[in-house]
Amino acid sequence: MARWLMKSEPVKYAFADLVRDGRTNWDGVRNNQAALYLKAMQVGDEFLFYHSNEGLAVVGIAKVAKQAFIDPTDPAGRYVAVEVAPVRELKNPVTLAQMKAEPRLAGMAMFRQFRLSVAPVTDVEWDVVMELAGE
Repeated sequence: MARWLMKSEPVKYAFADLVRDGRTNWDGVRNNQAALYLKAMQVGDEFLFYHSNEGLAVVGIAKVAKQAFIDPTDPAGRYVAVEVAPVRELKNPVTLAQMKAEPRLAGMAMFRQFRLSVAPVTDVEWDVVMELAGE
């Protein structure tokens, strides 16, 4: 099972919205590298749900419920989406400042390509974020 970090602006779609909806399409991704990551996702892969622009924190865990399919919001049919479902809210959100201050997270893909909305997370990085969340 691979692990990921996916970003969403909470004013557009927050983790609470995913919990309310039960499932949703993770669509609208128009970066080629991020799209490749979406294509690599398998059903059951988990991801850290990160609130970007406002909040700046990992707030929950979600999972891939359906593998990549043509993004219905892309009229050209070039990009993909995945269907996702919530797993659980974190006990304590893990802020961007906490993650940047943690030396064990210095190599995270999200810090190397900060503008990507989808990035892989190693098992060690996952464990550190869970530790910071009090999980």
